[in-house]
Amino acid sequence: MLKQLYGSGVLFFYFLKWPYVFGFAYLYMYKDLTQNYILNILWFYCLALIIKDFVVMLSKRNKK
Repeated sequence: MLKQLYGSGVLFFYFLKWPYVFGFAYLYMYKDLTQNYILNILWFYCLALIIKDFVVMLSKRNKK
């Protein structure tokens, strides 16, 4: 059960972090999405994952 939950979380955050960050920001700013703390936390988590990806990419590039 935990293995399946972990696998689905990895797939979700790998493929949907970019559309979620841009889509949620668009809905919040232009379509007057109401305040939801769980969606806000998920947005910040996806944003942190994107920043982490850039940091890892730049650190690997500097090692070569």
